Amino acid sequence: MANKHLEFEALVHAYSVDLYRYAYWLCKEKSLAEDIVQETFVRAWKALDKLKDAKAAKAWLITIMRREMARHFKKYPAVDLPLDEVEDIQNEEGLDSVSSIALHQAIATLPAEYCEPLLLQVLGGYSCNEIAEILNINPGAVMTRTFRARQKLHRLLGDEQTELRLVRNK
Repeated sequence: MANKHLEFEALVHAYSVDLYRYAYWLCKEKSLAEDIVQETFVRAWKALDKLKDAKAAKAWLITIMRREMARHFKKYPAVDLPLDEVEDIQNEEGLDSVSSIALHQAIATLPAEYCEPLLLQVLGGYSCNEIAEILNINPGAVMTRTFRARQKLHRLLGDEQTELRLVRNK
């Protein structure tokens, strides 16, 4: 049992920030993102014995989180927040608040089929094959959807910095 606690603690420590960031981008609400991540870890604790490969832990947690998010929005449909209520977005690239909000709003306008693969790639750092596995689609569809998402964002924002902001750090 002590081994299970240590394994779970390591998962929380390693992935809670990434899960929160992804949840926040999907729901645009700090407290809801925190709740979703917490519920994700509750469900992960209960099913920890089902995780066979530690290398797949992040994808496994993202899958749990997506299901939890779907359960929440089925129960409580999303409501759009007005611009003045949007919190300043955490950014490591040094973007100013206006650019961050514009980027966040542009991403929010993307259809889920484009938004999810893009966020998994940019925020989660997943490869095309990993995203395909998480979303249960083929890798070619992932490449097409991320490409189209980037095109739409470039058209919406109309600046050369769009691609620079969406390049994930390696």
